Amino acid sequence: MSKLKNKVAVITGGNSGIGLGIAEAFKNEGAMGAIVGRNQDTLDSAVAQLGDNFIAINADVTNVADLERVFRETSEKFGKIDVIVANAGGGTIGTVADISEADYDKTMDLNLKSVYFTVQKALPHMNDGGSVILIGSNAAHRAYASFTLYGAAKAAVIYLAKGLSSDLLDRKIRANVITPGTTDTPAFDKFVPAEQIEAVKKHYAGVMPTGRIGQPSDIGKAAVFLASDDAAFMLGAELLVDGGMTYLAK
Repeated sequence: MSKLKNKVAVITGGNSGIGLGIAEAFKNEGAMGAIVGRNQDTLDSAVAQLGDNFIAINADVTNVADLERVFRETSEKFGKIDVIVANAGGGTIGTVADISEADYDKTMDLNLKSVYFTVQKALPHMNDGGSVILIGSNAAHRAYASFTLYGAAKAAVIYLAKGLSSDLLDRKIRANVITPGTTDTPAFDKFVPAEQIEAVKKHYAGVMPTGRIGQPSDIGKAAVFLASDDAAFMLGAELLVDGGMTYLAK
């Protein structure tokens, strides 16, 4: 298992959920690198799980100075960076009648601004020929209730894969985006009361064409492909890893 042998990756939001699933998949294919998050407890737990070839960096991806520190520390530790996964995201959900200006700024900063500057601040430390992996959402394609702002931010992220690839052609750094559907992550705990979580997951599984919701490992396998030389001919592309939700769900 060595598709990513000796490659150095930085995964934002790598301390839980999809980000940790990607980090585990990378580790299993021989990669090393850094996971980034804001919760020290989950960072400590995740890096213990990943082993000695990974470090954990406590940083806020909406803070440009923090991002500069992330890539400087990773480069000092490993000597190079080959893969960036801009996974951190989240924010407030609600209708256009509900979202305040502060909620707007928070959601756009976390889901769009942070992605843009994650890539920008990585570039001085990144090898030519590297891979940038962005994380979209099928909320960019389907109008889910109360996800208007989040979906708009993720639609912009999907465009960024194209624009960044164009900007970075001279360095042969390719950017692609993975678009998950409903995925079994701790995000459920933030939006759904504890006693309703299993029922909500069952509901989503029932509307997924695959008959189940996604697992972080599903996204991790796709990320391994995009990070590896197998995807050297792909740039500006979107991989839908959503159990058919975008195009097949009713």
